[in-house]
Amino acid sequence: MAASTRKTAVVVLSLFLLCCNTLLLPSSASSDSFLQCLSVMMPSELVYQQSSSSFTSVLQSSVQNPRFVTNTTVRPLCIVTASDVSHVQAAVRCGRWNGVRLRVRSGGHDYEGLSYRSVQPEVFAVLDLARLRGVHVRPGDDSAWVDAGTTLGELYYAVGTTNPGFLFPGGACATVGVSGFISGGGIGLMMRKYGVGGDNVVDAKIVNANGDVVDRAAMGEDLFWAIRGGGGETFGVVVAWRLKLSKVPPTVTVVNIQRTMEQGAADLVAKWETTILQPVLPDLTIRVVLQHRHAFFQTLFLGRCSDLLSTMGSLFPELGTTAADCNEMSWLRAMAFIYFGNTNTPVEALLNRTNNVGNYYFKSKSDYVRRAVGKAGWDSLYQQWLSQNGNGQMILEPHGAAVGGANTMTTSPYPHRRGVLFNIQYGSNWCCSANGTEAADALGWLNGLYGFMTQFVTSSPREAFANYRDLDMGQNVIGGDGLSSYWSARAWAERYFMRNYWRLAAVKAAVDPTDYFRNEQSIPPLPK
Repeated sequence: MAASTRKTAVVVLSLFLLCCNTLLLPSSASSDSFLQCLSVMMPSELVYQQSSSSFTSVLQSSVQNPRFVTNTTVRPLCIVTASDVSHVQAAVRCGRWNGVRLRVRSGGHDYEGLSYRSVQPEVFAVLDLARLRGVHVRPGDDSAWVDAGTTLGELYYAVGTTNPGFLFPGGACATVGVSGFISGGGIGLMMRKYGVGGDNVVDAKIVNANGDVVDRAAMGEDLFWAIRGGGGETFGVVVAWRLKLSKVPPTVTVVNIQRTMEQGAADLVAKWETTILQPVLPDLTIRVVLQHRHAFFQTLFLGRCSDLLSTMGSLFPELGTTAADCNEMSWLRAMAFIYFGNTNTPVEALLNRTNNVGNYYFKSKSDYVRRAVGKAGWDSLYQQWLSQNGNGQMILEPHGAAVGGANTMTTSPYPHRRGVLFNIQYGSNWCCSANGTEAADALGWLNGLYGFMTQFVTSSPREAFANYRDLDMGQNVIGGDGLSSYWSARAWAERYFMRNYWRLAAVKAAVDPTDYFRNEQSIPPLPK
C-alpha cells in the first residue's frame, strides 16, 4: 500500500472511531469540523457548500413550492448529495459528532419545505437522496427493493416495464419521493384495494442514530412499524424499502367526467359520498376534485370498461358514465394518464423528476370526514367558497374497503381507517410572490374555507394527514433538556397519528433518545 494511501486510511479510521466513540456526547455546532469530517468520509464533489456556484441550483433542484425559496429562507450549511449508503452513514456520524442536524430530502414534496429548510435559524445540512435511486425487480417477483431517492414515477415505470401484471399502490403524483410517500402513510387511488403505501412494505434498511445500517430483523418490529407512516426525519434515514407488489389485471379503465354547478355538481358529490364508497367495491375508486364551479370525477377501475359501466349503471347512474368516456389501458399507462392528463404522453415521461413550479405559490390543509356532508352542505360550500375563488380546490380521496379496517399492531401507523368516508386536501394557489396582497387573499380564503368545514369534519381531534404537513397546527417546542416536548407536540401529533402518537414517541425514545433526527414536526421522545 502506498504511503499516501496508508495515511488517508489511518485518518479515515481515526476519524471514524472518534465519531463512533462520541456519538452520544452533546456538542456545540461546529460548521468547520463538520465540513472537514465530510471531506474525509466522502468524495468532495458530493458536498455543495454555500460558496459553491452550484449550491443554489442543487438546493432548488426539487423544490416544489417557491414560497420557500426567498431571501429570508434559512438555508443549509451545505448539501450532501449521497450516491451510496456509506455517504448517508458518514453524514449522520459527522453530523452527530459536530452537533449539525440533517434535513433529509427524497422528492422534495414536503408541503412546508422542511426537507430542505428550517423555520428558525440553525446550523443544519440537507441530505439529498436523489442520486440514491433505483428499483431492483425481476419478472414475476411479488416484491421489489427500492432505493430511498426513487420517485413514484420511476417506481411505476420500472415495475410496469420489467414486471407487467404487478403494481405498487402509490399516489397520483409521479414526482413524489417513495420515502416521503411511505413515511407519511401513503394514500392513493388504489388503497381501497391494497391498503395505504405503508401497509405494503415488507422490509427496509435504515441508517440509525448511531450511523449503522439495519434491516427489519436488526431494527426490530417496533421501529419497522414506526417508519411505515410515523413521519419522516424522526427515527433515522431510510435508504431502501422492500415493497410488496400486487397483481393487477392486464387492462384497467380510467374515466374523467366533469360537471358544473348548473349540471348538479353538488347533488352528484352528495350521491358519491353515500353510495360509491361501499366496501364491496375495492376494485373501483372515484376521487373528486372540486374547483370553482366544477366537480371533476376521476375513476380508476381495475378491469374493463364493460364491467365498469355495469357497476356504475346500478350504483351511480346519475353521473352518466358511457363507453365513450372509458380509457382502457395498462396500469402503467393509467398512472401516466392520471398524472399528465393526456393519453398521448409516453410512459417514459414518468421518469422526469422535476416540476415546473414557476411563480405559483401554494398552501394546503387537510381533513377527514366520517359522516356525509349532504347536499345542503355541498351547495353552501359551492355558493359561499368555491365559486368565489378559481385558484382554490378540494381533493376528496375515498377510503373504506382495504383501508377501512381497524388499527392493529400489524397495520402501519396510518390511523384514519375504520369509519372514515374520505380525506380532504384543501389547496390555495396564487402568483407571484410569497407575500403581498395576492398571498394574503389566497391564505385568507383558505383559512375561511377551513373554518367553514369545521361543522362537517372530524373533531376531538380534528384529524389531519401527515403527508399534507401543516405548520399552522403547531410546531415542536424544545425544552430545557434540549429535547422536543412530547406534551407540546400533542397539539399537532395527535391529529396526524391519533392514539398511535404515544407508541411512536416510545419508539423514538428507544432509538433516538437524544432527539438528533428532528424538525418542526418530528415525533418527540416519550418522557421517562
